[in-house]
Amino acid sequence: MIDLSGKLVLITGATGGLGRHVTTAFLEAGATVAGVSRSIRDEEFPRPRFKAFPAELSSSASAQALVAAVTARLGQIDALVHLVGGFAGGKHLAETDDAVLEQMLGVNFRSAFYMAKAVLPVMREAGAGRIVMIGSRAALEPPAGASAYSASKAALLALVRSIASEYRTAGITANAIVPGTIDTPTNRAAMPRADFSAWVDPRRIAEVTLWLVSDQAAAVTGAWIPVSGRSA
Repeated sequence: MIDLSGKLVLITGATGGLGRHVTTAFLEAGATVAGVSRSIRDEEFPRPRFKAFPAELSSSASAQALVAAVTARLGQIDALVHLVGGFAGGKHLAETDDAVLEQMLGVNFRSAFYMAKAVLPVMREAGAGRIVMIGSRAALEPPAGASAYSASKAALLALVRSIASEYRTAGITANAIVPGTIDTPTNRAAMPRADFSAWVDPRRIAEVTLWLVSDQAAAVTGAWIPVSGRSA
C-alpha cells in the first residue's frame, strides 16, 4: 500500500472520468489534494484533505495564478498530476478545420506546458517534485481521422522528456502514462457499440499514477508507460 501522507498533490482535471478515480486514489493514499477544474467545489470530494481550486488553464498567467493560490493556501506542491485533455476528430487531415488543431493543441499540449512552467520553479526551489501527465497511444500509433489529436499528444510526450532532461539533477521527475481507450462514461456514450471490457479501467491508471508519485519511483524519469488494457 502506497502511503502519501504529508504530500500535497495538485491534480488538474480532477472531476473528469479519469480524474475522479485518480483523485479518490490519492486521497485514500493519505495525500492532501488540490483539485482543479473549471467549476469544482470542495463538496465534490467531501474529505478534509481535499481543497477545490476552480480554474481555467488557457494561459500561462492562469496557470501561474493557480500555483500561487495553491501554495499560499496549502504550502509546498510535491506533485503535479495533469489530467486535462480532450478529443476531437473524425476527419482526415485535409478536411480538419484549423480551429480543431488549435483546440487540441490548447487542451492537450498548451495546458500541460503552462502548468509545468508554473510549478517547476516551486519544485526546483524545494529540491524535489513529481510530474505525471496523460498521453495517448494515438501519439505513438496515430489512427486515421485523428491527426490534430495525435499531434497534440505527441507534443505532450516530447514535453515530458524535455522536462526530465532539464530537471534530472534538480530532484524532479517527469513521466507520462500512455493509455489506450479509457473506460469512462464519455467514451461509452461516444462509442456505444464498442467492447468496453477491452478498455483500460481508470483505476489501473490511478494505481500507476500513485506509484510514479511515490518514493519507490524516485529513479524513474522520462518514461512513457503504456497502460493499454486489451484494446487493440
